Amino acid sequence: MASFRIAGDRRLKGELFPQGAKNEALQILCAVLLTSEPVIIHNIPNIRDVNKLIELLGDLRVKVELLSSTPHGDSSYRFQADDVDVDVLDTENYRKKASALRGSVMLLGPMLARFKQGRIPRPGGDKIGRRRLDTHFLGFEKLGAQFNYDANDGGMYHVDASHLKGTYMLLDEASVTGTANVLMAAVLAEGTTTIYNAACEPYLQQLSKMLNRMGAKISGIGSNLLTIEGVEKLGGTEHTMLPDMIEIGSFIGLAAMTQSEITIKNCRVPELGIIPNVFGRLGIKMEIRNDDIYVPAQEHYQIESFLDGGMMTISDAPWPGFTPDLLSIILVTAIQAQGTVLVHQKMFESRLFFVDKLIEMGAQMILCDPHRATVIGLNRQQQLKGIRMSSPDIRAGVALLIASLSAQGDSIIDNIEQIDRGYQNIDLRLNAIGAQIERI
Repeated sequence: MASFRIAGDRRLKGELFPQGAKNEALQILCAVLLTSEPVIIHNIPNIRDVNKLIELLGDLRVKVELLSSTPHGDSSYRFQADDVDVDVLDTENYRKKASALRGSVMLLGPMLARFKQGRIPRPGGDKIGRRRLDTHFLGFEKLGAQFNYDANDGGMYHVDASHLKGTYMLLDEASVTGTANVLMAAVLAEGTTTIYNAACEPYLQQLSKMLNRMGAKISGIGSNLLTIEGVEKLGGTEHTMLPDMIEIGSFIGLAAMTQSEITIKNCRVPELGIIPNVFGRLGIKMEIRNDDIYVPAQEHYQIESFLDGGMMTISDAPWPGFTPDLLSIILVTAIQAQGTVLVHQKMFESRLFFVDKLIEMGAQMILCDPHRATVIGLNRQQQLKGIRMSSPDIRAGVALLIASLSAQGDSIIDNIEQIDRGYQNIDLRLNAIGAQIERI
């Protein structure tokens, strides 16, 4: 198990280039299974979860070729799934790797669409509470797939999809991965599929546009009502992924907490939705310079109140609401603000359980229940102090890293494999603009 030793009280200055979007990558990479023709993907982040998925594709005998890599770490790959070995799904090696990666569940939609069968173990991922797969499975069943769960076979789901037919479905929740999975299954199904209450995140829009370039017929992109006319086959394409909006938000919070002057480059600002506005409600000043976000060094930032004078509440919601992946960053950034904010994590019940570490560092917080925490800003009247702690999940890990960089003294964060799952070379990139992070 690796750890970070972080020297606190560091002001940073310089430019940061956000990596390719992790959540988009997990969808886009699975989609290469839908065609036997080459698919070239640019801006793929070099992070643990994405690399594991690429490794799984290689195990399925997808041809994987690294074309280039940028100085910032993102890469271009060429994939060709013209010799997929479906029997690999029955191997212990596949079961072990797929169960350790939650994103592996999105292999199921393309496998059902093209090869009429699929198997998937109960997947892993962050321990952030109950994360149901019902949306995926109910959607596949609506299309005509038949499921068999075998508890004696290591907890494997066996799926037969010999007769996928388009239909109308109302998803039980606007799940991003669930929508993506059902969408990929529907593009090669017979007839027309209508998905209502579909997720409409930018990453899902990216997937839909990529599939259309491959020959799919998807309409309603960007809305919660998708219509898919099934086609017989898809062709190859070339695709460039968006920058990671979660990393962009993390860098905004980092700049504010550490009183740093940071320019975040190539942000694709129109795709960020309300993210800059929500950080603005904490009082953080930002300038949009073409496609860059400039955050000046700020000694003080004041949390807004509602128009009636009520205490600010920041909560997550399906897109175009505020993404739950950034609530951990909002929570830690509010520590040194002036004012009070209630952070309401509606979508996952265990994502606020790292608050005890922040309180130990000196933050003024109250964990109201598994979903809500109140932050009383310190307004720089006192600094956090460095401690030893462990990263429980990707987003909490980076929130703890931000707190450590602003604290007095050194901190150690254990279990940084969680951070590496979602942020590529975060220590090297931050060290390049003035941080002092040592990997031990």
